Amino acid sequence: MSPRRDRPSWHLALPFPVMLAARYLRSTRRDSFVSLLSILAAGGLALGVAALVLVLAGLSGLQAFLRADVLARTPHVEIELPAAADAGRLAAELAATDGVRAVRRILRGRGWVVVGATAQPVDVVAYEGRLPSFFPGASSREEGLYVGSVQAAAWGLEPGDVVEIVSPRPTLTPFGPAPRIHRLPLAGTFSSGRTEQRDERRIAVPLAVGRRLLGDAGLRLEVEGEGFEAALELAGRLRPKLPPGAELRTWQDLNRGLFFALRLEKGLMFAAIFLIVPIAALALVTVLVLLIVSKRGEIGMLRAMGATAGELERAFLALGSLLGGIGLTAGFALGIGLALACDRLELLSPPGDVYFIDHVPFAIQAQDLLLVLLATAGLTLGAAVYAARRAAALEPVEALRR
Repeated sequence: MSPRRDRPSWHLALPFPVMLAARYLRSTRRDSFVSLLSILAAGGLALGVAALVLVLAGLSGLQAFLRADVLARTPHVEIELPAAADAGRLAAELAATDGVRAVRRILRGRGWVVVGATAQPVDVVAYEGRLPSFFPGASSREEGLYVGSVQAAAWGLEPGDVVEIVSPRPTLTPFGPAPRIHRLPLAGTFSSGRTEQRDERRIAVPLAVGRRLLGDAGLRLEVEGEGFEAALELAGRLRPKLPPGAELRTWQDLNRGLFFALRLEKGLMFAAIFLIVPIAALALVTVLVLLIVSKRGEIGMLRAMGATAGELERAFLALGSLLGGIGLTAGFALGIGLALACDRLELLSPPGDVYFIDHVPFAIQAQDLLLVLLATAGLTLGAAVYAARRAAALEPVEALRR
């Protein structure tokens, strides 16, 4: 007879429920069917967790990119003025408010740019002073006419070329209405990089030119404060100084629909992919129930020898938690690894001439990982509790009889 190998000392130091769980986990290797189900349960859980981590990282990265892009184009506070308001006097008064860095008058409207024999519709932004920062990548900041770099190349325009801009307000003549045309030299171009497609139909002109083109309807004030997070507090200080009929909106108000859609998209994607986890939890319950059935005699003997129902319940709870922990750990490792690889190697790169980004950024956020951990661990623990109570409910006499 071969000598019996001594058990390792750490095994003897374990609490009885943990020692029993470790023994039953090793016993699954001798039963090919239970072993296969154990692998499928842990693998399914790992796949679900990895998919959740990867998708949430992609959505978080895309949302962060869109948020930064939108905030770069959005003022901290925007004030739309009534027609009778004195914009210059009000701007000077608001500029003296605590927490205000700058106040600029902005006019937005529609017009046309004459290109060859055709007139191309454009969004006209009339600015005061130097070119605002929400026109990124500008070749210059001096006052003048600016066109998006992509559109300037398509129209064959270079700095110094004279551009004809047609006003939507015609001039009345004895012969009827005639188009009002303003000619300006092109001062430079601007480009938003990966979002340059948004600049294709946008031009910037000095405020004086914009008022001749568009009139004063739509004139507004854009207020720059200490930061986006302080916009709500700043709005509270500005609102009492506004004339009747003025409408104040913060950057949250201006982009409420977009940010709600992004949060809704993330929530729906999480809910859809999370459906993988209950399937893995059912497989985990199946593994534990099969173990209970196959070990019914041993469980009855342990109960007859003095093991309490609570100890058996904790043993199978530890076994289920161990299998679930293996799946969770593997899933987090796989998901985080894939997210980092996709971000650094730019594996998801849509065509730049079709989409407004050249690759999908991935951002791993702690709150996303915590959400995945709590949701999957809670469901896995619930499955383990169900099976553990099944084991604890076995009567010793009935278990030994079978």
